[in-house]
Amino acid sequence: MHVGIAGIGLYIPRHNMSAADLAQATSVPEDVIALKFGIKHKPIADQGEPTSYLGLAAAREALAEAGVKAEDVDLLIWCGAQHKDYPCWLAGLYVANQLGATRAWSFDMEAMCGSMMAAIDVAKSLMMARDDLNTVLLVSGYRNNDLIDLSYPPTRFMMDIGSAGSACVLKKNLGRNVVLSSAFKGDGSLSEMCVVPVLGSKAWPPAAGDEARASFAVPDDQAFKAKLGEVTMPNFYAVIRESMRKSGFGEGDIDYLAILHFKRSAHMAVLEELGLREDQSTYLDEYGHLGQNDQLLSIKLGLETGKIKDGSRIVMVGAGLGFVWASTVVRWGPCLEEAR
Repeated sequence: MHVGIAGIGLYIPRHNMSAADLAQATSVPEDVIALKFGIKHKPIADQGEPTSYLGLAAAREALAEAGVKAEDVDLLIWCGAQHKDYPCWLAGLYVANQLGATRAWSFDMEAMCGSMMAAIDVAKSLMMARDDLNTVLLVSGYRNNDLIDLSYPPTRFMMDIGSAGSACVLKKNLGRNVVLSSAFKGDGSLSEMCVVPVLGSKAWPPAAGDEARASFAVPDDQAFKAKLGEVTMPNFYAVIRESMRKSGFGEGDIDYLAILHFKRSAHMAVLEELGLREDQSTYLDEYGHLGQNDQLLSIKLGLETGKIKDGSRIVMVGAGLGFVWASTVVRWGPCLEEAR
């Protein structure tokens, strides 16, 4: 028994911010933004594209690519952002209803920008354990750029955040694109080092002026940078190696790395550490960081450019603020007998 990816959908808003726009908003030179931060453009959702809309559009594309009717979906998992259309609201049920997925039950889950890998692993586990789950739709919408104050220097590392939707259809015993193993690592000591300080239960009821403070803030910039510098890259390498080991491979067996967007030097450092060529990944400088959508976007681009072929061992990897590092291995193409 196995679980395979039957279809992937994306929604990229038409409106975007360029490196020049970001330079004007941040006072960081345009060439530094384009070359060092690695952001040529990033898509930004408009007011008529709430978080659910982004995921819904991607879900329709994923179902179409998979050749699956909405009414055949058994479970829909929302793995998009907490920053949704409304507080305390289940986006997955709304998306299921809009799609006409009348048989599906749904729940929302969150691992910040590690959510897609976490959702794939959760969905696979449920599908392997239950005989009533054959088709699962994972849906993500993300517009956390709403929560970034570009004029605030301590969160300048988040200037690459944009908007997008992604979705994928998982099917039991599909016969291709097999989901293998995942690995995760968490560090809760970072959980309050970068937060939106208002509109949560710790600051309720809202006070006058809270609307102006509804963006990510870093109470101790130096401590946050020091902690991130200590743990970030080792934990990326740890989950990549563990997911490959659990899938029966070594790190030298990676064919394609579907990695989140971050600054160019970090991207190149990961490739060097793993012994990968630049053409074994896709640097998302035309998109920026689209949250938990980066990995499916990278796979789509890898397929379009021929970097991913039948038999390719794909490692999806990302990190969610708070912090959780996540990696999932997929063997693309027809199912090998040993994976059945």
